Amino acid sequence: MPTHYKGTGAEIEALNAYIKLRRASGEIEHTLERELQAAGLTESQFGVLEVLLHLGPMSQRCISRKLFTSGANITTILDNLEKRSLILRERCPTDRRAFTIHLTPAGRDLIEHAFPPHARRITELFGVLSAEEQRELGRLCKLLGRQNRDCGTGDEGCGL
Repeated sequence: MPTHYKGTGAEIEALNAYIKLRRASGEIEHTLERELQAAGLTESQFGVLEVLLHLGPMSQRCISRKLFTSGANITTILDNLEKRSLILRERCPTDRRAFTIHLTPAGRDLIEHAFPPHARRITELFGVLSAEEQRELGRLCKLLGRQNRDCGTGDEGCGL
């Protein structure tokens, strides 16, 4: 359903594109979220475990930036993962306010088993697009989000 806003042509085009992007994203997210619940994880918890699996230990602040979530929200997510013994917080020796987050063996085992079917499901969902269309979508999304800064390792101290 297109926008009903009676703005300029540019506004209508932008709003219609935004609506389509949000709807597509919401449908994919809803599908994946149901499947993650079967693994006993929220999307955010899965994201934390996945980041730690593929990028290694990092600060809470960096995880928060990678997942585009607030500091308060990431604290709650990490608290819940820690209660389940899936992550370990290690205080940074050079900054007592900061923590480095690590996967525990149980956390590593869970994400190593949960990630492959998740990746296969994403591949299925994106299968409606050709490889070229997927690359174009990626390029366009990157262009839209270009003002967001990526949080690489090594910017937080504590040897990260």
